[in-house]
Amino acid sequence: MPFIIITGIPCSGKSKRAEELRLGLKKDNETEVHIVSENEVIKSSGVHKNIIYSNSQKEKEIRGILKSEALRLLGSGSTVILDAGNYIKGYRYELYCATKGIQTTQVTVECCINENEAWSWNETRSEEDCYSKEIFDALVMRYETPNSQNRWDFPLVTLLPTDVCPVEKISTLLYERKPPPPNMSTQSLPASSTTFVYDLDKVTKDLISSVFAARKLGFEGDGVKLSGFSDITLDHFQSHQTPAQLARMRRQFLQYTKLNPPPANSSSDKIAQLFVQFINSNI
Repeated sequence: MPFIIITGIPCSGKSKRAEELRLGLKKDNETEVHIVSENEVIKSSGVHKNIIYSNSQKEKEIRGILKSEALRLLGSGSTVILDAGNYIKGYRYELYCATKGIQTTQVTVECCINENEAWSWNETRSEEDCYSKEIFDALVMRYETPNSQNRWDFPLVTLLPTDVCPVEKISTLLYERKPPPPNMSTQSLPASSTTFVYDLDKVTKDLISSVFAARKLGFEGDGVKLSGFSDITLDHFQSHQTPAQLARMRRQFLQYTKLNPPPANSSSDKIAQLFVQFINSNI
């Protein structure tokens, strides 16, 4: 189901916008809408946010928790709003790839605010929720502004503090737009054969071993038969081919086959034939 990434500097009104969207989308679309809140995750950790943001490892752990929880809820069929700074461009790209892989729509909502106004809001907060000046300035400096020309930030909705939350517009972007088609890199292996990866690894290893055995016996030239594989021959086999060259071919074949798997009912012999064809075409 659809995914909304809220982004902005500290105290820019992200949580307010997340709640407005949750209520508006739930009312207009009669769908379950969940907010995954960075503030709530930090509070549950028992560590003050200033300590979290001053330690890159702790902050990375928080981001991992947020991403995991957001994807879990998306998998359950709910609309999910990620209420966090999301200030790292690479992190937003990771989220984009994840949602693209499960073929759902995504919208980025940026909460824009003047830095001085944001700091003034911060000073009105309780000690538990307040950023130190050092951490506030660091987060503002590290903030990587979304760009609608980047596919992972598109479509981008930019909101000022005085703007009315455009629930209807965001609803249209989420529910009336087709998700981007998945890349090969975001596709999962077919679930029809739980032994596919094991068979692929074993057959290619065994076949490489047979090639080495044929070389030790002095075989070379056209139509070299391989021990253990009936009706399979190696064309143009040369004895000077090194183990490193064959190992490189195997790695290339594994990578290609995982992205372009054969039919689900393919046997081990079929995998071996495909591998030999791959070797023959690369010798």
